Amino acid sequence: MSGTDSQRNRLAGLGDGERVYAGAAVETAAESLIELYGAVGLDWVWIDLEHKNASPLDGPTLERLTRAGECSGVALVVRLPDGDPATVRKVLDAGVRTVVVPRVETAADLRRAAEACYFEYDSGAGARGLSQSRSSGYGTAYLGDESYHRTEDDAVRLGVLVEDERAVQNLPAILDVPELDFVFPGPGDLSVSMGHPQEYDHPDVRAQIEYVEATCRDRSIPMLGTYHSTFTGRDGTRQAIERGYRLLSVGNEYDFAAEILRERLSWFTDDERG
Repeated sequence: MSGTDSQRNRLAGLGDGERVYAGAAVETAAESLIELYGAVGLDWVWIDLEHKNASPLDGPTLERLTRAGECSGVALVVRLPDGDPATVRKVLDAGVRTVVVPRVETAADLRRAAEACYFEYDSGAGARGLSQSRSSGYGTAYLGDESYHRTEDDAVRLGVLVEDERAVQNLPAILDVPELDFVFPGPGDLSVSMGHPQEYDHPDVRAQIEYVEATCRDRSIPMLGTYHSTFTGRDGTRQAIERGYRLLSVGNEYDFAAEILRERLSWFTDDERG
């Protein structure tokens, strides 16, 4: 594997047109599921490092997950646990190309994480560092004809979770942060911050989400959405796409297993199972 091979990102065209990217989440750090998702034709896999899966500092596990993604042709979209620059660099060095920063309340919060994603940032120096890690082909990319740091910067895609009332208030400034590629409006944690946990259809929560969606559409910034939280069913998928969502996750292994098991258990009558 050459350095430039490992630097490719299937989501590189995000925001260039109307293309929609279908994905699903892996909640159990299982390489086999990532490979399965690629085999059935998904474009990307959501890996949540804030609430589950491996520690973001567990380099070997992250490397195994990125290898599975490359083997199956899917991009990993990694939700970081925070925007700490050390965490950002560690995840990118493992070979991840697309990261999502949570708990952002201000443009300064996002910019601090964004600078750590890039060697060159906003016409100046970024805060990414060189290392003989998986992202550089263990240093072999430095020996090639292409500029490793520029190729790497071109491959990275940055997203932000908008999941707090203060983030909504500061949304225009957050969207002005250079190199922001997409937004994930998070109705779950937003509803918690507003005192209406899991009440996604509460008028106040709905109004905040609709404001985020409209502002992103006005800026031509694509959005990420998830099954249950953002959309359900075929019609809901169409509506989400019309609202500007271009990264859509159709669920996770728990969803898939529960749905299939419930359906197959229905094949038996209560009398048959005692």
